Amino acid sequence: MPCSAVTLSLATISAIIAVALLAIAFSTDNWLSYEVKRNSIQSFAQKHSDSEALLESLNTKYYYYTRTRGLFRICYPKERPPASAVKIYLSPVETHCSNIDYFPDTPEDKSMPPNDDSISRLHLARSCIALFILSFVAVFCAFWTGLSGCWKRSSGAITATAILMLAACLLAAGAMGLWHTVEFFEKEKVVGEEFYQQWNTVLRDNTRTTYDWSYYIAWSGVGASLIAAILLSGAAICLRTEREKEEQLNLQYLMPVYSQKQPPYPPYAGYPQPQVYPGPYYHGSQYGPYNY
Repeated sequence: MPCSAVTLSLATISAIIAVALLAIAFSTDNWLSYEVKRNSIQSFAQKHSDSEALLESLNTKYYYYTRTRGLFRICYPKERPPASAVKIYLSPVETHCSNIDYFPDTPEDKSMPPNDDSISRLHLARSCIALFILSFVAVFCAFWTGLSGCWKRSSGAITATAILMLAACLLAAGAMGLWHTVEFFEKEKVVGEEFYQQWNTVLRDNTRTTYDWSYYIAWSGVGASLIAAILLSGAAICLRTEREKEEQLNLQYLMPVYSQKQPPYPPYAGYPQPQVYPGPYYHGSQYGPYNY
């Protein structure tokens, strides 16, 4: 089996896996998991008479509930906050979720105007979504160039496909980098009361934050797209090498044809008008049983 066929098959499988993993990670809501020990917080609030504000927040603020967070939604697999605290709906996977607002309204009273860190975090979060969308656009373009390259067995088209897959990989990796930057802002900067830096001590001690399966799938998709780009580059090299070998084999079967110019036999003597008989001339028994 030719090298190009094997490499193209492996590259196609890797590209399909990469697109599937990135699409699953992009659309699911399990990037971060927040496990909140509500019973412990409630017990602490009941023991301290001056913790009425904590007890009220426990029942009205969504970040006091166990939840999973994705790029677009926050979902509540266990208890869910009241409808007065956040707008909750049933997601396509039968989970109660609320949307993440990437275009929040400015408070009318402006008592707590957004600071520079919160604005930077918001822009970074938007850029993360934009880079993921651009990576899907690059994969879409790579699909058509790859289809054309396989149909025509064109090394140039396959090279273009490899470049597009590499661009998709870099865009997705850049989106993951922005996502980690947003996570850093939420942990280390003052960007909102619902984020770690402005939590009270009781909530911090009773909340465990971990990366969930969507996060790992996203990084796996980035790695698979890089593998696909490398395999496509190898397939383009194989196609170019195979074409050069075919051209060399074809040259061996092309025999040069030269025109043969040889003088005819001299005319016979004794004829009144000398006649010249052009070749070819045959000698032997083919002119009869007598040989002269």
